[in-house]
Amino acid sequence: MTLDQVMIELAAKGSEATKKLLVKHGAKEPFFGVKIADLKPLHKKLKGEQALALKLYATGNGDAQYLAGMIADGAKMTPAQLDIWAKSAGWCMISGTIVPWVASEHPAGFALALKWVDSPVEGVAIAGWKTLGALAATVPDDQLPVKPWSALLDRVAKTLPAAPNDVRSAMNGFLIACGTYIAPLGDKAIATARKLGKVEIDMGDTACKVPDAEVYIMKYRRGAPVAPKRKTVRC
Repeated sequence: MTLDQVMIELAAKGSEATKKLLVKHGAKEPFFGVKIADLKPLHKKLKGEQALALKLYATGNGDAQYLAGMIADGAKMTPAQLDIWAKSAGWCMISGTIVPWVASEHPAGFALALKWVDSPVEGVAIAGWKTLGALAATVPDDQLPVKPWSALLDRVAKTLPAAPNDVRSAMNGFLIACGTYIAPLGDKAIATARKLGKVEIDMGDTACKVPDAEVYIMKYRRGAPVAPKRKTVRC
């Protein structure tokens, strides 16, 4: 399929009801309002078409960007391409899902994420914290630079309360990922969660609830000292 053919199909799959729902979660124009379930047939058909994925993302359309992340292989992207994706994500769901999917598959993912978390642009900072969380969930502990990760937990404890709303959410997710998947940092993550207490995040006009970091860490561990690493954070 060509880019134009995919965009026509995406437009046909969109609906006003889905658009209204996504707007409540922060979606920004342009986008058609396509359900993720309706993207899956296209994902199956187009998976691995790397050049098409890059073209789809470059449209700036939210649905096209999400589909691009579904079909792209992050390991085949360049650091420059990943950086462009972080900086041109249409809205926070793209920053917090699609960019971490691909960045966590690349050897430069950690270095890029460290740069992104320093960005004053909320979407880029979200991509950074979410990518770090994805790496915590997928990379074996003996391949993780644990000291920098420990320093990042210190940073979360110090800066989360004053961070922008959606960045606070991403930092809270990073805290949960550290406590769930990184054995050497499990106790520190719990201690950090207790120090922070209840994290206040405005979820807007949605039914979403703020995850309690300590509760979620214990839930995901399922009684074990640490949860097994995941093969991927893709869903």
